[in-house]
Amino acid sequence: MAHARISANLPPDIDPSKAPVAFGRRALPKLNEELQSPELLTRQRALVALCDLVHDPEKVCQAIGVGFLDNLKTLLWHHDTTVREKTTEILYIMAMHNVGRQGLIENGIISALTELLDDPVDICRKNTYQILEMMAKLPEGAVAILHTGFISLLVPKLKTEPDEIQELILDTLSSCLRVEASEALATGVIPILKEKLTDSSAAIRSKAALVFLEIGTHPEGKIVVCEEVTSVLVGLLGDADPDVQASAAGALMFAAIKPQGRFSALGAGAIPPLLKLVAEETSKARLSAIKVLTMLAELPEGRRTLQEHTATFHQCLGDPREAVTRAAQTAIRIIEWKP
Repeated sequence: MAHARISANLPPDIDPSKAPVAFGRRALPKLNEELQSPELLTRQRALVALCDLVHDPEKVCQAIGVGFLDNLKTLLWHHDTTVREKTTEILYIMAMHNVGRQGLIENGIISALTELLDDPVDICRKNTYQILEMMAKLPEGAVAILHTGFISLLVPKLKTEPDEIQELILDTLSSCLRVEASEALATGVIPILKEKLTDSSAAIRSKAALVFLEIGTHPEGKIVVCEEVTSVLVGLLGDADPDVQASAAGALMFAAIKPQGRFSALGAGAIPPLLKLVAEETSKARLSAIKVLTMLAELPEGRRTLQEHTATFHQCLGDPREAVTRAAQTAIRIIEWKP
């Protein structure tokens, strides 16, 4: 199925080969001056040249030292579309490097991005979300995003943005909620994420389930997952996409740590689809499925049901992955336990 993609093509009058700068250590101060030029074309060409330079981590470090980030922060609100596009692209490329992420945090770039979430130009918004997604991979970046209050801004965008941006938002939420989930729960994220579990896009279904996985790692999050989405996650165990199955099984694994989660999963009919995933040697969800079933076996009803399927777990003892073998051994021991 074809999907529309956000284009990053430059206007025809912006030719990076015509940027009058040299590619060396002395080029960066010159470029920094040109970013402040009153001539729009000079500023645009400087941004295009800088965009090429910052693919090199050493140049990123030098650019931060020269003071580029202060100028780039100002240009985020420029009236010209090309200036905003290239500025956000530069910051995204810088965020790919650890030194760049640290620089963006120290110079307050994250808080400066809030206005761009509503930018009328798709590519500017996409670059902005890519920056946030990269920043969130760093614990300090995730904390900075949380402290800036981005979660309450990101969640509603899941209703309005195109699929490729929704995927970036979900990835960002996963990284941030690994650190802290209370703010997201307070913003009403659950109903919106629950809708995404049944989205037509497999990538969005999978990533939404991963967000619930991260929510379930927190005590208050486990309760919410148990009460709100267990039945939907159980339904996703039979999804046609292996990544969706794996994400759903992972989310259930954390929810089932609480007795309430085990009862909810058992009541939603989780055992048959989980057994099917365990029986599939190539299943991405095999390990998580075994662990969920092991926890369900701690309930009398679950143990009685699973005692008829111990052969499925014995088949896993030949799995080349040591973690799967150990999990299967534990499952067999608990299922076959007698008081």
